[in-house]
Amino acid sequence: MTRLILASSSPYRKELLQRLHIEFECISPDINESSLENEQPGAYVQRLAVEKAVEIGKSHSDSLIIGSDQCCVNNNIILGKPRDRDNAIEQLSAASGQSIEFLTGVSIQHPQSGWHQEWMDTFTVKFRKLSLDEIERYLDTEQPFNCAGSFKSEKLGISLCQSMHGDDPTALIGLPLIKVAHCLREFGLQVP
Repeated sequence: MTRLILASSSPYRKELLQRLHIEFECISPDINESSLENEQPGAYVQRLAVEKAVEIGKSHSDSLIIGSDQCCVNNNIILGKPRDRDNAIEQLSAASGQSIEFLTGVSIQHPQSGWHQEWMDTFTVKFRKLSLDEIERYLDTEQPFNCAGSFKSEKLGISLCQSMHGDDPTALIGLPLIKVAHCLREFGLQVP
């Protein structure tokens, strides 16, 4: 049976993949996640997804490896994880009343056979007008300092939204399970 590896340290991606009720392990790749000069956001997340899978594949070539990366984009500017409250307030204030894109790059590779699938998923969130008080209450409750754009849709973050558009709501959390499940079945894994 082929070993499945999620090339990630993200607890969100791990939790998502667990929804498929398949055995896998997580191994965090050691790569430089800085963007390249003039690199477009979509190219950035796709490159990182591939690099993560390739890095893990160097020592696990007989495994099926899922690499994924996500960024949040406001007016073609990449918003990373805020890491602290001040940055989170700045990100959410800038998102107020705006449509923000969440781009998720995915690469699934089986190095030994050369089989691979790669794609990018886009999910758009239209934020309602947010007051500083609303932002601060949200941050106090959720503390989304390790989430792209300071946005955690799974819980209270949904209250910040006016609307959402995308094909797969799990893409917004960091791993588009509809297509991931399809690709795993296509490779030959038994996925419900």
